[in-house]
Amino acid sequence: MRREKEYGLNQLETVGIPVPALFVILVGTAARNWETKRAMRNFLASARFPASARFLSARFLSAFAAATIFAGTSAHADQPVEWETTFQAPATDMMRQIEWFGNYTMWFIAPITILVLLLLAYCIVKFRASVNPVPSKTSHNTLIEVVWTVGPVVVLLCLAIPSFQLLTAQYTPPEDAKLTVKATGNQWNWDYEYQTDNTLSFNSAILQDGDRAKAGKEDRKVYPRLLAVDNELVVPVNTMTRVLVTATDVIHSFAMPSFGIKIDAIPGRTNETWFKAEKEGLYYGQCSQLCGKDHAFMPIAIRVVSDAQFKTWLASAKTDLPGANKTLMAEVDGQNKVAAAGN
Repeated sequence: MRREKEYGLNQLETVGIPVPALFVILVGTAARNWETKRAMRNFLASARFPASARFLSARFLSAFAAATIFAGTSAHADQPVEWETTFQAPATDMMRQIEWFGNYTMWFIAPITILVLLLLAYCIVKFRASVNPVPSKTSHNTLIEVVWTVGPVVVLLCLAIPSFQLLTAQYTPPEDAKLTVKATGNQWNWDYEYQTDNTLSFNSAILQDGDRAKAGKEDRKVYPRLLAVDNELVVPVNTMTRVLVTATDVIHSFAMPSFGIKIDAIPGRTNETWFKAEKEGLYYGQCSQLCGKDHAFMPIAIRVVSDAQFKTWLASAKTDLPGANKTLMAEVDGQNKVAAAGN
């Protein structure tokens, strides 16, 4: 009863007819195909691959770019959508590299899966008892054993080299952080602390349905049910942001799909991650570590704004956080309406 009252789980919503998944994938990914292709080139150029691995990756580059039209997400870049089958649209270069690597691995996984299925089908038909009453006594075949040993080794090398490069990049910020925020996980909400000259700290919890009108967040397309929060984490666009992550009670996990970050929040320990958001907007994530009965109701919301808007919000939030949030929301909504009218 408590959870139903707090999170509105007893309130049914009208669900429309979903758009076919293939249409969502095709339309959404075609719009940002060029971003994925650019990330591929940047990743291959910056990675310190051996010559042979770089050659193999380069040969597949054009094919990967064409294939991403079938492997992307819908046009919504900041939140989950119906029929979504892959990643959310990336808002950072790191997430584009992760998306590229996911597409890259599919060019190995799909042919291997098809080959194994064909071999199984061939064996079932060719060597069934009715047409092969006397089984073969062959104990081994040198050529086959060499192929199935060398082949997987080559495939694993092609996967391991870019994988290690990507893993290293995720934990190696390309520049010094200009903003540091501490995120502390609680059961079941987040505390944020801006480590600036005058420290700003506040709590961010799931937005209860009864508080939507008061917070000015009644539009569920912008503030989805079970993802919207009362106080978003606000950061400036194109700014290297370091996030120090810890917890007060049990293990949580700070995850933001569009940014390509996911790191555990462990009591008594401080982990570190980073991101540099390239697009303004409101992005949603969730605690992705099982942390108790309300684990599913512990969202993360990050609002990315211009540098000027962030400075104004930060100065005001230190004395009046609700007022600063409402002022920022009004300014952002006004800009969005002007942009929509211009289009």
